[in-house]
Amino acid sequence: MSSTITLTAADGHEFSAWQAGAQDAPYALIVVQEIFGVNHNIRNVADEFAAAGFTVLAPAVFDRVQRNVELGYSPEDVKEGLKLRSEIPLSDTLADLQACAKHFRHHAPHRKVGIIGYCWGGTLAWDAATHTHDLAAAVSWYGGGIAAHRDATPHCPVQLHFGVEDTSIPHQDVKTIRETHPEVELYVYDDAGHGFGNRDRSSFNADANHLAWKRSVEFLKARLHT
Repeated sequence: MSSTITLTAADGHEFSAWQAGAQDAPYALIVVQEIFGVNHNIRNVADEFAAAGFTVLAPAVFDRVQRNVELGYSPEDVKEGLKLRSEIPLSDTLADLQACAKHFRHHAPHRKVGIIGYCWGGTLAWDAATHTHDLAAAVSWYGGGIAAHRDATPHCPVQLHFGVEDTSIPHQDVKTIRETHPEVELYVYDDAGHGFGNRDRSSFNADANHLAWKRSVEFLKARLHT
C-alpha cells in the first residue's frame, strides 16, 4: 500500500515522501524525481518498484522551496521546474536523500539502500553516490548533469542510461563519462530521447523503457541483496 509520509533531514527540515511497498521488503530504494516534482509518473515508478519487491521512498525534494509541487510537461512547467531546482543547494538535497536512507535503516539497521533517479534526479543519484557513503547501488536515467561532475568518484556501483536521440545531453558528454569511468555500467538506447522512461511524456519509448527497467532492477537487486 502506498501513502505520503513526513521525514526529517539532519538540519531539521521536514519534507514529504511517497512511500510504497512493504516495510520488510528485501530491497530498499530511493526514487528521485525529475524537475516536475513527485507527480503521477514518479508515484507510478515507485509503485512499480514496490511491485518488484522493493520498499520505496520518493522524497519531495522541492519541499525545500515549495510544497506539493506536481508539474506537467509544458514549456511553462519546464521553466517552473528549472526555477525551483535552481533555488536548492545540492547539500540540502543530499541531506534529504540521506534522511531517506536513515529511515530505511531505522526499520532494518543493516539494510543496503539503493537509489535511482530520472533527469535531474538522475544527476542527483550520481551526486549521492559520489558525495555520500549511504548507498550500496545507484542508477541514473538520462542524468544531464553527470558529465559536469564526472571527476567525482562513486562510492558504490553505478549504472547509467542515456538515449541516442536525447538533444539535451550531447553525445560527447556520454562519451566523456564512459572514458572517465570505464568501471560504470553505461547503456545508450537507439531511437530514445530525453524522458524515454516516462509514460506521461511524448518522448516515452516502450522498448527502451522495458530494457532499461529490466537492467535497472537486475542491477539493484544484485547489489542490495543481503
